[in-house]
Amino acid sequence: MKPTIVFATANENKVSEVRRLLEGRFEVKSLVDIGCLEDIPETAHTLEGNAKQKADYVKEKYGFDCFADDTGLEVQALNGAPGVFTARFGGPQKDAMQNMNHLLSELHSAGAEESMDRQAQFKTAIHLIVGGEEIALEGICKGEIAQERSGTEGFGYDPIFIPEGETRTFSEMNADEKNAISHRGKAIRKMTERLGV
Repeated sequence: MKPTIVFATANENKVSEVRRLLEGRFEVKSLVDIGCLEDIPETAHTLEGNAKQKADYVKEKYGFDCFADDTGLEVQALNGAPGVFTARFGGPQKDAMQNMNHLLSELHSAGAEESMDRQAQFKTAIHLIVGGEEIALEGICKGEIAQERSGTEGFGYDPIFIPEGETRTFSEMNADEKNAISHRGKAIRKMTERLGV
């Protein structure tokens, strides 16, 4: 029987991505699967702090081995913004289209029109709690911000992020192509190594 691990998120897109990465090795449950419907606070000032906050909450309230992530998009021309505010960059309601529009508008206002001015990276911080041990991990994917949205796959900022060495956005790739090079894919692979699976 596969061991169960809880991914402390209610974002079904992220859950699907991780289930694909951990296929056959773990039964991955989401917050909804364990009946956790409350909005877990994310009040830390860093991605790592938010990931730890969410994992601690699930472990303390529900008792499961679990992991949580927080992902930030860090854009060079915007001094590392949106960073920890990535999910709410366009407003408090976590709207992907508004977030992308706001980011593109900010880059335009900053005069960042050339490729070299639009360098960015996605960073995923993971906090893992398993068997009483706590482990912090991260994955980084460098790239640049596209001039406009392109592609239909993925979620979040995927339609405007072009990973290094690629001409396509994450949204123009299928799930396996994206997972092979993405920030979350890298962080999850580090996690599986630590779990010995």
